[in-house]
Amino acid sequence: MKTFTLLQTGEVKTSPAPGQNSGTSAADTTSLTPPEPASAKNDEPPTGGGMEMWIMLALIFGVMYFFMIRPRRKQQKELQKFRDSLKKGDKVVTIGGIFGTVVEIKENSVLIEIDNGVKMRVSKQALVKDFSEPQQ
Repeated sequence: MKTFTLLQTGEVKTSPAPGQNSGTSAADTTSLTPPEPASAKNDEPPTGGGMEMWIMLALIFGVMYFFMIRPRRKQQKELQKFRDSLKKGDKVVTIGGIFGTVVEIKENSVLIEIDNGVKMRVSKQALVKDFSEPQQ
């Protein structure tokens, strides 16, 4: 049975079991240091990978734009168009979930009727279209 000893130099020394030949040979010592990379042996800088990285980065940003940013901008434009085209009698929902009918429109605010005789003034930015009724 062999005994293994780790030396401070990073090598492993094997020793025979007691009672066996105690002589060591070059084959009994194994180095644990990792081999040097091929580029260090040739003294050449590593090549490749630079252009592919930039292409992948551009593709990631392209996908993010078409799947996240562009649809959100389109939705914001449609919502702003709806808010600008509000007229008396339109059914709306506030961002807080209150349903009502437009009674009066000012530059930045809208008066909505929630129930018979119950009116509330809200900002135009707090309104979204009421999709609960089918469109005509």
